[in-house]
Amino acid sequence: MSDRELREAVEQALDWEPIINAKGIGVSVKDGVVTLNGHVTSYPEQREAETVAGLVRGVKAVVCELEVELPSHYERSDAEIARAASNALAWNTLLPKDKIQVWVDKGRVTLEGSVDWQYQRKSADRCVRYLAGVTDVNNHIVVKPSADQVAVKTQIEAALLRNAKLDANGIRVDVRGDRVILSGTVQSWVERQEAERAAWGSPGVCDVENLLMVNPVASLVTY
Repeated sequence: MSDRELREAVEQALDWEPIINAKGIGVSVKDGVVTLNGHVTSYPEQREAETVAGLVRGVKAVVCELEVELPSHYERSDAEIARAASNALAWNTLLPKDKIQVWVDKGRVTLEGSVDWQYQRKSADRCVRYLAGVTDVNNHIVVKPSADQVAVKTQIEAALLRNAKLDANGIRVDVRGDRVILSGTVQSWVERQEAERAAWGSPGVCDVENLLMVNPVASLVTY
């Protein structure tokens, strides 16, 4: 697929998604790398546009340069956003109590602290991203497992093989301490993200370095 054809496919995908107002989004493509620019009216819309672009077959990477321009009725003061974010985190039963701090600067929310699992880190992010007035989320929460785990490499490889969304044959898993390194090739940007998500699912993992290369041509090869 040429860059022009890929750009048209991404534009069609964005226009098809009801959450996204594609009129304010520009799309450019170079060597399979998609860049989104322009503006959207909310932070969730920005994230959704990035996800939708990455789902298009042939996309190797997505660079999101979209700016969030909030409508006036969604604008909130930093103090209001901070209170809402703190309450949302406190009501989330998946999160440890009093382990996460919230900072807000001009609508940009920064989360700091530590949790035991990656799913908790992501849950905290989801708690605040949909709040009115939020224009960006910087998630600086650190994953610090409460216990060391044995055979992390074996667990992750098994998780990759179980995942119906992945062809795990082209993925190599290396574990160095509490850091996991993924290398090799996958057939789509979505598979690359799914492999990283699977790696984070193992207890004891504090960092995942995703070096997977996207090679759509691999899906056309017959063995």
